[in-house]
Amino acid sequence: MITISGKALGRKKPLFADWSIPFPPDAGDGGLTLRDLIGRVVRAEVEAFKQRQQERQLFRALTARDIEKGTAKGKIESGGQEFKPQQVDADEAVGVALQAFEDGLYLVVVDGEEQRELDRQLFLKEDSRVAFVRLTMLAGG
Repeated sequence: MITISGKALGRKKPLFADWSIPFPPDAGDGGLTLRDLIGRVVRAEVEAFKQRQQERQLFRALTARDIEKGTAKGKIESGGQEFKPQQVDADEAVGVALQAFEDGLYLVVVDGEEQRELDRQLFLKEDSRVAFVRLTMLAGG
């Protein structure tokens, strides 16, 4: 499994909890590029997002806050607000991620080495770590 992490410059707290994707069968022989890796990571996250949405649709429980708000209004409605799932196009999400990389909005570090070229071949290992580092833009100029 390849571990994915997210960081932001100037922040000690990670952007999200580490998660993993399966080791791609073509990754060890150099058949995988940074472009491919970013695409696989984005597609995995889009699928996870869709799964979370589906789970949210299937089970909606009242939270203590929902009950408290309903009590204040004088009416407790079961299930809270109607959930409207967002439609996400995986191909479009990959395109946005690649454009953001090219625009310098984030860095990709694979096993401690910064990757700068989208079409450069990567040599991943079963326990590789991939960090996405969001860069902070300076105000002013």
